Amino acid sequence: MADHNDLLQRRGDADDVHCRHCSLRSLCLPQALDDRDLERFNAIVRRPGHFKKGSLLAREGAPLHSLFVVRSGSLKQVSHTGGREQLTRFFLPGELVGLDGLDTLRHPGSVRALEAATICDIPYTSLDTLAEQLPALRTQLFRSMSRTLREDRLLMGHFTHQSADQRLATLLCELSERFHRRGYSAHRFRFSKSRAEIGSYLGIAMETVSRVLGQFQQQGLITIRGREVWILDLPALESLARGDRLTVLIPTPSRLAPPARTSPDAQIATLSLANH
Repeated sequence: MADHNDLLQRRGDADDVHCRHCSLRSLCLPQALDDRDLERFNAIVRRPGHFKKGSLLAREGAPLHSLFVVRSGSLKQVSHTGGREQLTRFFLPGELVGLDGLDTLRHPGSVRALEAATICDIPYTSLDTLAEQLPALRTQLFRSMSRTLREDRLLMGHFTHQSADQRLATLLCELSERFHRRGYSAHRFRFSKSRAEIGSYLGIAMETVSRVLGQFQQQGLITIRGREVWILDLPALESLARGDRLTVLIPTPSRLAPPARTSPDAQIATLSLANH
């Protein structure tokens, strides 16, 4: 893959976590493999180390040699159409990167680190060969492809007919569900995506993103504290995303404030809302 080796920042054995001990195994390709087959899968996985924020993992149009699995942090995919750049996808821990390029074996967009991130690199030829020998692996690969297609179709179907506030509500609900599926809090996010990137993803102006987020705070739906977003009323956000009429109550200070304490075993994932 173009520029792949030049951009890797190796950290040594500390990053070489066996698939058996990975906390994301239940979300990843080898989730249905027994111990023997898991060893075979683990043998083809490369763990290149850490990527800095903004690092390029794959260039748009470059040959696709590997699929990536996000281990920590997050990635984004950006495509160019008619000279215009558009953020088309973002990837959270446990998600597969590259499934949309398997038909042409080329990357449909450039993939960069949204924040400091680690990945697993799975060479596609090795994966394809192993999947022919392990039906459970082949089935899981098909399921991952089907899930990606279904989620994209539903999301794009929503965005086509939604207003700006509905699109942003849909995104927040989607983030809540995706983080919750990974064992994180469904109500507190740390995800490094700027307002400009959110606007590019949703097809709305950055100024509109800022306005709608301010509106959501005034309605007591969310609170933004620095890099963190607290969802205070998830059912109301879900209702708004569906297009239901939202009864706006004047929020009290206690409603706007996030909880003073967080459970010590709660895991946090973040939505960065910087204006750049």
